Amino acid sequence: MTGHTHGFENGLLHPLTGLDHLCAMVAVGLWAAQRGGRALWLVPLTFVSVMIIGGILGTDGINVPYVEQGIAASVLVLGIFVAAAIRLPLAASMAIVGLFAMFHGYAHGAETPESASGFVYGIGFVVATATLHLCGIALGITTQRLASAQMVRYLGGGIAACGVYLCFAL
Repeated sequence: MTGHTHGFENGLLHPLTGLDHLCAMVAVGLWAAQRGGRALWLVPLTFVSVMIIGGILGTDGINVPYVEQGIAASVLVLGIFVAAAIRLPLAASMAIVGLFAMFHGYAHGAETPESASGFVYGIGFVVATATLHLCGIALGITTQRLASAQMVRYLGGGIAACGVYLCFAL
């Protein structure tokens, strides 16, 4: 789509309009909330940081294979991690979300037309992504405190189901 990467508003709205990005970002926040401690901020920060790198690679035309499959897998795997309340070492958790972030960032960087300046769009995209992470964290913490940890796991199951759909929609 010509012009879809112009402006802060487009960058801010784009992550809110795609099931893949919406589910993956909330899942990162939910998983970070389940882990607690330093993971609460390191896991989402890793995602945002590596997503920026992926966006730059995509904008520069560097080839990253299996991007769409990686994005669909991110929704499925992160949903499963939340549903099963998987607790990996912090470094492994950061590496996994970093890998998935590379795919998400690359896809959006690669979509940027050569005639567009994606910088302001990118700022909006980063702000929206971080906000979705924060929503996932808030939802995870609130649900665990007011309802139960099991309810968070059900949310993860719903995200994993969306991941299955995305895997078959490719």
